[in-house]
Order: sequence, then C-alpha cells, then structure tokens
Amino acid sequence: MDNAVPHFRDPHKTEFETAQLLRNATQQAELRNYKDFLIVDVDSHHYETEHLGEILKYVDDPTIRQLASGKMSVGRSGLMPGQLGFQDMGGRITRYTKRKTERTPPTPHRDVSLAKYWMDAIGVDIACLFPTAMLHLGMHPDVSMEVQLARGYNRWMTERVLADQPRLCSMLYLPLNAPDDAVKIIEEFGDKKGVTGFMVTSTRYRPIFDNANMKVFRALEERGLPLSFHAGYNWNDQSLAQLNRFISVHALGFTFFNMIHMTNWIINGLPERFPKLKVLWIESGLAWIPFMMQRLDNEYMMRTSEAPLLKRKPSDYMRDMFYSSQPMEMVNNRAMLEETFKMINAETQLVYSSDYPHWDMDLPSTIYDLPFLSEQAKRNILGENARKLFNLEPVFSETKLAARLKG
Repeated sequence: MDNAVPHFRDPHKTEFETAQLLRNATQQAELRNYKDFLIVDVDSHHYETEHLGEILKYVDDPTIRQLASGKMSVGRSGLMPGQLGFQDMGGRITRYTKRKTERTPPTPHRDVSLAKYWMDAIGVDIACLFPTAMLHLGMHPDVSMEVQLARGYNRWMTERVLADQPRLCSMLYLPLNAPDDAVKIIEEFGDKKGVTGFMVTSTRYRPIFDNANMKVFRALEERGLPLSFHAGYNWNDQSLAQLNRFISVHALGFTFFNMIHMTNWIINGLPERFPKLKVLWIESGLAWIPFMMQRLDNEYMMRTSEAPLLKRKPSDYMRDMFYSSQPMEMVNNRAMLEETFKMINAETQLVYSSDYPHWDMDLPSTIYDLPFLSEQAKRNILGENARKLFNLEPVFSETKLAARLKG
C-alpha cells in the first residue's frame, strides 16, 4: 500500500497522514486518469473552531470577543446552538479527531495545507471551502452573534486562507437574519480574492421572501455573485423532534429546510424579480428535486392565482437553478438516477461536491463512473459547470501537471 501513496507526501508529517488515509481514493483517481479533467469541488469543509482564537481577533464587538474567549478558556467552543454529536460516527471516522495531530509546514496557513493534502489525494483541483459548526449559526437566538461571527470569520478567511491560494475559494457566510448587515458584508467582501459568491445556512426560520431580504438579493445580482443555500439539520425542530434516530434526521433534515426555502423562493416569484441571480442548493442530494418539481407544478396548475408573479411552471425555474451532487442517492434503481439527471438538466446545472471530510463524502468517481453520462457531461459536472458558475480561472493540481508532463 505504501507504493500507492503519491509523491506529495509531506516529510514533516508523522502522527497522521491524509495521503495515507486516502490512499485507496488516490488509487481510484490514478486508475481513472483524471489528469485531463478540471475537477472543482463546490462543497468541502474545514473546522473553523480549531482556529477560533485567530478568528476572534477579527470580531469587532469586544463583548462578543470576550464571551467567545470565555468559552475557549473552559475548553468549549459553544458559540453555535448545540447539536447532538452523531456526525462523528462514534469515533469511527478517524480523520475527525486525528487530523489535529497532522503536522503541516509553518506556511501557508495550516488549513491551506490540510486542504491541499486531501485535494491532491482524491484528484480535486479547486475546492470551495465552507465552515462546519457555523452552519448552525442561523439558529442562534442572538442575531448580533451571527453578524459578528460572520464578519470576523469572513475577514479571517479572506486574509489568512484565500488571499494567495488560487486552488481554494469560498462562498462566504451571509447573516441573512440581519439583512442590512448582510448587504454590508457583500459590499465589503464581494470583490475579495477567492470569493465566488455568498452562502446562506438553510437551517433558519426567517422566511426567505421577507421584503427586507430583497436588498440582499439585489446586491448579489448586481455584482454577478451566486447565492447558495447550504443544507443542515435541527433535531430540535418540532417536526424533526418526532424522529428517534439520527439516520432519520439525516435523511429528512438535510432536505427539509432547503425544500421550504425553495418553495418560498419560487412561489413568491423571486426568480422573476431577480432573473440574473444564480442560485445553488448544496448538500441535499438529488432525490428531492423531482418530487418538488412534480408537487409544485401540480399545485400551481390548480391555484395559479396564488403565485401571480410566475410566468412559467415551478419546475421550469428549478431547471435554471444549480445543484451540488452530494450526497447522491446511489443505491436505488440506476434508471431513477438517470431520469433525475434529465429532469434537472444535469449536464449544465449539476456541480460536483465531495463534502470532505464528513462521513458521507463522495469521491469524483461518483460522477465519473456513471455509465449514462457522456465524457463531456462528466467534464461539465466535475468541473466546467462550477468554473462557469463561479467565473473561475482553471487551476490544476501539481500532481496533475506533473502527470501531464510525463505524458
């Protein structure tokens, strides 16, 4: 197995090595010969709480800085509403805990090095990096906490992680519970290097159609910056609280809030009000989309008067939206997946995502191995669609560039 570990292994690393952990994924990538494919991962994660001390230096409000520092001093980073800790699979996913022992060189920033290790291992050229714990921040009872942490995190991300790293980008956190502050964040960070758009954490209760949000969507549309809704779950939600197993919460929770936001987005005519705003739905899989298309079309044809701004059927607007692939439902009839791809115009609207390092991650082979896709469709989904959506310059990994030189 040691022979399968690629040449980019860092000689400084001893305790834990991402390259060794992902050696089978590296073998997959080598067998599939991705060297001619630009692979863009639109949804990967880092653990921002590991660098909370750095991030807090960028927070303006001294009270919040003090409160957060107090949490750190007692060994807790509980700035976000608590979630039951089932995502770590009872410790069976070793990269969750052991990554803290992985050695990295003094420069660049540790998160940059860690990202490059896994990107090179699985064949990703460019990765869009998101926070993890902050995905629950939309549920914080103190809106000012969301605003302050969002701005501090965005400053830290753009200055410390993205500034000189062409292979990393991010759709920055947008505190949509405070629309005026969200506009200020767009104005402050929209043109920063590596910023490809802005992300709203789906787990929140403030309706997306609230008129106060319109200034936010207009600011994004005017700048040509995409808006994404990143899925999450809330086991304390009254509906999901009826479920007694995490498998149930995970199955429904990661689609639940995105389904609500999408319904509100379409029925309230936001695609007509902001026709040039590109919208991306992240980490909900794909199986829910055909259901929503059929359900909303059926309701709309019976009650068109309740959606007076619409000029087309809901499914037509949905086919103009973008969707991330992970976690793609692979265990059912392959014909159902193929039909789903057709319904969403996957060749132009689907973008690959790994969700690394989370337990349900998908490798690029999830797309590459689909027999019903043409080579061009695979190239589009694995990289070209995201390159166009985010207006990215194509940047290939050092591993792929070396492979090309060897022929």
